[in-house]
Amino acid sequence: MGRSYPTLTPAEVCEILRELGFYHPADHRKGSHQKWVNSLTRCSVDVDTHYDTFTVETIKYMIGQAHVTREQFYGATKRTAKKIR
Repeated sequence: MGRSYPTLTPAEVCEILRELGFYHPADHRKGSHQKWVNSLTRCSVDVDTHYDTFTVETIKYMIGQAHVTREQFYGATKRTAKKIR
């Protein structure tokens, strides 16, 4: 059986990224595309807040951009951790 990648809203993804140590730079605050940066790893994740929910493919891509595992990504918040259990 394959691993589940439940859909997430942009607000949930932003909360996850914040918990993983990412921040949203002031110079990237216009429009629906947000760039989140981790100051320690120098990784950046692009979040398009225009969508209601993200597809599995988009979530996998963001997990790859963040350089974390599926478990680390979903497990960053209690709310999203419940979705993969």
